[in-house]
Amino acid sequence: MAARKVPAELFWRKTFLSSLQDEKAVIVSSAICKMLQLTARNNVIPIQECEAFRCEELLDERKTRGIAVLHSNLLQALRDYKPYGDLVQQTRVLLLGPIGAGKSSFVNSVKSVFKGSITHQILVGCDEDGISDKYRTYSIKAKDDSDPLPFILCDSLGLGENAGLHTDDVWHILKGHTPDRYQFDSMKPITSNHPNYTHDPLLKDRIHCVVFVFDINSFEMHSSELVAKIKKIRRDLIKHGILHLALLTHVDSLDLITKEDMTDIYNYSPVKSKLEAFHGVFGFALSDILVVSNYVSEWQLDPVKDMLILSALKEILYTANEFLEDLPLNK
Repeated sequence: MAARKVPAELFWRKTFLSSLQDEKAVIVSSAICKMLQLTARNNVIPIQECEAFRCEELLDERKTRGIAVLHSNLLQALRDYKPYGDLVQQTRVLLLGPIGAGKSSFVNSVKSVFKGSITHQILVGCDEDGISDKYRTYSIKAKDDSDPLPFILCDSLGLGENAGLHTDDVWHILKGHTPDRYQFDSMKPITSNHPNYTHDPLLKDRIHCVVFVFDINSFEMHSSELVAKIKKIRRDLIKHGILHLALLTHVDSLDLITKEDMTDIYNYSPVKSKLEAFHGVFGFALSDILVVSNYVSEWQLDPVKDMLILSALKEILYTANEFLEDLPLNK
């Protein structure tokens, strides 16, 4: 009689499987023994050799339909999004974070979702120096739509301990003085003498929301100097009333995470633990921490990844609107 197929999640999550090297045996739970119709004494099964595989499970039809509906609703909500009070035509979102955290990949991912196919328009670095060394502003276009969507993602040089984006440059960007394609200099921030310096920026030139981007797997390994630098930037943002969020990337690379886990990512225990740890290091409120899985090496879109990207983008844009709503009338 053929054994029943067991979902990967049930096997790896609900089974305690350990190798008894001396006896060449494994311990399998009673439930799995019964399901697989295995013969075991005290749940111990002798083995000759053992090979482990990680299986990629498929979502059931009900969840697939639910994701498709949510995906469609999120896309429509973002297409219908408008900056608060029509104060600006496009809200500006600045991405900050350590070198290699996934800022440029997030821009590529957003572009891919709205385009309907994978795009690698923005070069992504894999070395310690990163790739982005210019200030870039990116408009996003929806598929089959010639008009850009009402938001702009602004990419910048990564933050480092003694290198990377100069903190003075952060404030020039926030206030709208920094032109697109400005070449950063880690040792010397932009000045008003720069030929393309915007001397009298309008509200449309300013940043309306800041997003700190971190790799969910490595934020705990950042040096105390870098952590202090980021905390100082946060304190200054709070002082000036600039709203900001955190975005943790590479959530799909957490150990043993499955596609089904990603459909309810904020209730997945390892992610909850990471959010708590991140809160402890940087002080962000848990409600201000978002998670995504960027498109890095894929060549096809994935509806679950799309859902995380669109959900995060929606929260970011709504936060930008809260900033615009709170502006003094004379602004």
